[in-house]
Amino acid sequence: MSQTMSSRPAPASDQVHVDIELRGVYKLFGKDTAVRNVDLKIHKGEFFSILGPSGCGKTTTLRLISGFEIPSSGDVIIQGKSMGPVPAYRRSVNTVFQSYALFNHMTVWDNIAFGLRIQGMGKGDLHDRVSEALSLVKMEPFAKRYPAVLSGGQQQRVALARALVNRPAVMLLDEPLGALDLKLRKQMQMELSNLHRQLGITFVMVTHDQEEALSLSDRIAVMNHGAIEQVGTPSEIYDHPKTPFVADFIGDTNLIHGEVAQTEAAQMQVVTPAGMKVVAKRNGSAIENPRSAVVSIRPERIYLSLNLPAQAQNCYAGRVSHVMYLGTHVHCVVELNTGEQLMVLQPNRSDSLMTVGTQVYAHWAAEECLALEAA
Repeated sequence: MSQTMSSRPAPASDQVHVDIELRGVYKLFGKDTAVRNVDLKIHKGEFFSILGPSGCGKTTTLRLISGFEIPSSGDVIIQGKSMGPVPAYRRSVNTVFQSYALFNHMTVWDNIAFGLRIQGMGKGDLHDRVSEALSLVKMEPFAKRYPAVLSGGQQQRVALARALVNRPAVMLLDEPLGALDLKLRKQMQMELSNLHRQLGITFVMVTHDQEEALSLSDRIAVMNHGAIEQVGTPSEIYDHPKTPFVADFIGDTNLIHGEVAQTEAAQMQVVTPAGMKVVAKRNGSAIENPRSAVVSIRPERIYLSLNLPAQAQNCYAGRVSHVMYLGTHVHCVVELNTGEQLMVLQPNRSDSLMTVGTQVYAHWAAEECLALEAA
């Protein structure tokens, strides 16, 4: 997977204004808990993504912010005001849905103007606002067309313009690019990022696409079973996951389970049931005195050598059991002599091409892998 991560650092919390805050929020549907004790602060002007697998509660969280759902307990606060009694249409947020939800019997212009007409805006101001919104998403030539004759990307732009025309303080994006093909999705990611920078308002996006979240976001919240497992910048989430779930869900990783044999201030030795010994960096204070641990090592951090390298730690003999050519990279599966399998991602160079059956040594530095507390 390509890791085109946002390089924008999250501003220090004491220097920012919080646009959205969730305090101890639960949402129950009957006996099922969709959102579990969520505490979250989203800063003004940031691009914030809520990431997780299907059914993890991310869309429900977005609907709680928008007002389409009401918390079973806890509080949703927007720009310092509790939203408990405030209906969706009175909140300073607008939502763009995956389905776009455009009116097919209305032109592009009328779709964008619909909300302003409901508000009773005068013709002069309405014309200026709709024209401005069309210009933002580069859809002026299509103002008189109907949604049915537009491409998916064009319909997405209309949906964005319809949300932006009301000048919300916060834009909520529910899987906004999920219905687009890969090439168009890449293009719309760039346009969405540019639009966010141009407007400077808060964007909150729900997605299950890891690469999309990594490339667009200032910060990411990773959800699992209704709870937030970790919040951080893209590099924090990818390079310093706090749980095995986050490590496994964000990008590709090898998870090696075992018992803790030795513990030092900065490192930990983990031994698998097959006797494989791995020395890994400790994950700060998140893992104190465990009996078992999970070591996470990213495929791109593993090196393959035909000859035995000089290093003694984290060096294992095996054979290449699978090779997949990915253009810029080559994806290999190495079956170790101990029985474990490792995914390895290598740059596509003439000297890096492996074939099935090749005897190799897989090795990496202790600083390149992370020991996490087993669930």
